[in-house]
Amino acid sequence: MTGTANENAGVATMLDRSDIRVKHETGISGAVRAFIDRIRSGDLGSLPVIVGLVLIWTVFASLNPVFLSSNNLVNLLFDCSTVGVIALGIVCVLMVGEIDLSVGSISGFASAIVGTLWVNQGVPVALAILAAVTFGGMIGFIYALLFNRLGMPSFVSTLSGLLAVLGMQLYILGSTGSINLPYGSALVNFGQMMVMPRLVAHVFAALPGIILLVTSIRTISRRREANLSAPSLRSIIVRAAAITIALELIVLYLNQDRGVPWMFGLFVGLAMIMNYALTRTQWGRSMTAVGGNREAARRAGINVRRVYTSAFVLCSMLAALGGVLAAARLASASQQAGTGDVNLNAIAAAVIGGTSLFGGRGNAYSALLGIIVIQSIANGLTLLDLSSSLRYMITGAVLAVAVIVDSLARRSRVSHGRA
Repeated sequence: MTGTANENAGVATMLDRSDIRVKHETGISGAVRAFIDRIRSGDLGSLPVIVGLVLIWTVFASLNPVFLSSNNLVNLLFDCSTVGVIALGIVCVLMVGEIDLSVGSISGFASAIVGTLWVNQGVPVALAILAAVTFGGMIGFIYALLFNRLGMPSFVSTLSGLLAVLGMQLYILGSTGSINLPYGSALVNFGQMMVMPRLVAHVFAALPGIILLVTSIRTISRRREANLSAPSLRSIIVRAAAITIALELIVLYLNQDRGVPWMFGLFVGLAMIMNYALTRTQWGRSMTAVGGNREAARRAGINVRRVYTSAFVLCSMLAALGGVLAAARLASASQQAGTGDVNLNAIAAAVIGGTSLFGGRGNAYSALLGIIVIQSIANGLTLLDLSSSLRYMITGAVLAVAVIVDSLARRSRVSHGRA
């Protein structure tokens, strides 16, 4: 009887502490305390990359004030968009614990398809782009078949695909090696000059805060109906207001020059759609479950093969779309398209932004943050007239630090869970 009484007293104490914790979490101070607890448990989120980005921008701005000029930042956003879209696809395959090493070749192949069909064959540009993205999806479907049916590791299949797709790119370009896209066309203008009207840019800048507020209110309502703890509405309003003010100030600054590129707007729009799909849909929860523990996800009734197929297909389609945007940016499709550091930058952007190499953790915004970091390094070194060798070394060091932080955070989460 004494033991039972002690157990009941212990349960009562735990419930009292739980009530206190719930009360604390209903205010702004509770939100701050919860944020600190998440950091201590290893859930760093986007904090490391944001701190790194601030440091990078501070260093380059002190060495060359032109770096933070509105004109240079507009060019930076144009350059981020092409590889950034490819990095979104990398997030998908990393979420399920796999990799795609052929995204660079697929992007170059897609640009060659657009150039060949549109310029050489006279096919309407919209159909040419559709064909390129479709071919990309077919390549991803082949990877999924090799993985699901034959058990071929994605590292091997996509490495083979890198060589095969590169060969197809060289074949369809022929002896000329490059195809110039028509200057003045809508596609080239989209990739080089088109920016949002100022009012439209300010409206789009307000959308993230509005979406955050609406979705958070719905979440709070559902959690309260289920008698679960929920963050306070005041803290959500503060977060939404802070995000909106920051984005509006950025747009205001960019509008001092040309404005916000439509191509970057497309990239951000795709990131928002993918983030919603990963966090608010059954498909996204299945992606996280498969990446966390494939066997447990299978036993829970998730169609694991279908999840892997969707990840590979979506990755290849986004790689193809990134190749089309790169062709628009350069106004050409050439044998060099998709080669060089495109592969590594796309993978590095996803990892640097916070997507785990171990699977089961990440979000679409990691590609956005990661590619801004990489392009900031490249842009800053170019303004300082330094060699590209430094860019590779610094990017490699940043990638190594990102993986180390991810590994340490993962170890912290495991130990915290055991505790």
